Amino acid sequence: MMSTAAWALLGSFLVLLLVLAWPLGRWLAVLATGTPPAWMRKAEAGLFRLAGVDPQHGMGWSHYALCLLVFNGVGVVFVYALQRLQGLLPLNPQAMPAVSADSSFNTAISFVTNTNWQGYSGEATMSYLTQMVALAGQNFLSAATGIAVVFVLIRGFAARSSAALGNFWVDITRITLWLLLPLSLVLALFLAGNGVVQNFNPYTDVTTLEATSYQQPAVDDQGAPRLDDKGQPVVQDLSTPTQTLAMGPVASQEAIKMLGTNGGGFFNANSAHPFENPTAWTNLAQMLAIFLIPAGLCFAFGRSVGDVRQGWAVLAAMSVLFIAAVLAIMPAEQAGNPVFASLGVDQAASAAQAGGNMEGKEARFGITASGLFAVVTTAASCGAVIAMHDSLTPLGGMVPMVLMQLGEVVFGGVGSGLYGMLVFAILAVFIAGLMIGRTPEYLGKKIEAHEMKLASLAILATPLLVLLGTAIAVATGAGAAGMLQAGPHGFSEVLYALSSAANNNGSAFAGLSANTPFYNLLLGVAMWLGRFAVIVAVLAIAGALAAKKRLPVTAGTMPTHGPLFVVLLIGTVLLVGLLNYVPALALGPVVEHLMLGAAS
Repeated sequence: MMSTAAWALLGSFLVLLLVLAWPLGRWLAVLATGTPPAWMRKAEAGLFRLAGVDPQHGMGWSHYALCLLVFNGVGVVFVYALQRLQGLLPLNPQAMPAVSADSSFNTAISFVTNTNWQGYSGEATMSYLTQMVALAGQNFLSAATGIAVVFVLIRGFAARSSAALGNFWVDITRITLWLLLPLSLVLALFLAGNGVVQNFNPYTDVTTLEATSYQQPAVDDQGAPRLDDKGQPVVQDLSTPTQTLAMGPVASQEAIKMLGTNGGGFFNANSAHPFENPTAWTNLAQMLAIFLIPAGLCFAFGRSVGDVRQGWAVLAAMSVLFIAAVLAIMPAEQAGNPVFASLGVDQAASAAQAGGNMEGKEARFGITASGLFAVVTTAASCGAVIAMHDSLTPLGGMVPMVLMQLGEVVFGGVGSGLYGMLVFAILAVFIAGLMIGRTPEYLGKKIEAHEMKLASLAILATPLLVLLGTAIAVATGAGAAGMLQAGPHGFSEVLYALSSAANNNGSAFAGLSANTPFYNLLLGVAMWLGRFAVIVAVLAIAGALAAKKRLPVTAGTMPTHGPLFVVLLIGTVLLVGLLNYVPALALGPVVEHLMLGAAS
């Protein structure tokens, strides 16, 4: 059962999200329809002249896709090069050396694909220049890419037999300039004003209240390890009265990290670090920022296709799935570990203790906020964390895993969540059309064999990458070497990593040692194909829909804005999106849960 505080937090979150997303949806509709006000066109005219871009020149879907792929390919090369050269570049007060080739490859693909998987510790690996220009820069551009794709799909539905779907260079500019930058500026100022670090200072040594004791291998005068009489390394006990605090331009990166559903933290602890997320207010603001644009896009979709009820229907389906996930994870974590219960350990919540499974939780936020954050960050393709997902209970850990495996369409990433859900909507109306014996239609567009083939490609691409990648990892020595846990939990770590990479989330069961050449290559390929194989299929669907005439609504047209369609859409997401993974889930979190029950 969820506590009163948990219900209050969930209710407040949803109300605030609705209040903020509704007006944003109106602005997103302006950008999506390509009819900006005169002041905007005048302000951006100089940029387009400088770039040699004609805002009136429309592109077909294949031309749009080519520009998108080239643009993101250049981004990979740029981010890779900056990491490899950072030791020679400025804004590096800690003299960070070049990042290894395999890690640079993985990180470049990760940030360009909006995944932000991090196999490294940010404060110990990246210079300020790399963090700002390469990583934060791609946070803007990868988010803009996802929004541009859903704009094209919306135009495909709204078009009345047209080949042109907009201009990629215009879309990417307007989304960055008139949406992401203003929102990020506002959020960054709020975060900096509430304690998030924002500076270019070198790392600072401070004196702690108590000396920190630690152990370190002893070495001789030549730096070689000292051995005892039995040939074992000698370990010496040391202590230090100081601690080094990492500094940097954190608030500016944190803002777009959340608004763009990117998730890559400045620090290794991500949003559990007090310099990234110091208070309950900043925690709430970060959760709202993750869902803000995905929710606003639902309203923009309804306005752009001429029926606001369509946007409400999609938003309702997303919200029902989201609430169900929250209702699953919070009780699982609050119930605690059944093995501890069998030993007589008191895990009940009380005035003296938080109760439940507090392992891996940030004490400032507890189980309620940590559970909500875990659902928000994996329902969206964000990946930011305030708790160790590896320390969740088996059923609690299965919730974020399932949310990713659904294709991250429960709000989802900026742009990617809505276009993923609309692909499921196309499949839903196709199934309904077969059931009632009518040609399937969605928003006045006939859904025929060509659209269904493309929708199937978009839906099946990521399960293929996840399951094939997991099989390769657990069946090879290099993959098994990264598993710190044996049995079902170790399998869950690998399954979670591939689910996160192929669905462009970026969170992890961090018990997996993934910063190796094997995993950097495997996950890099999964991230790239999981992002762009789906995008190309969605753009092709948009092109096919745009070429069709919009049919008038008749008495025989199936409504796609009422409760019946919402139920049909949810059922399609669960059946088609989840059935691919049932055997794998049974081998991982389900077996682990049963083993815990047996041990108790």
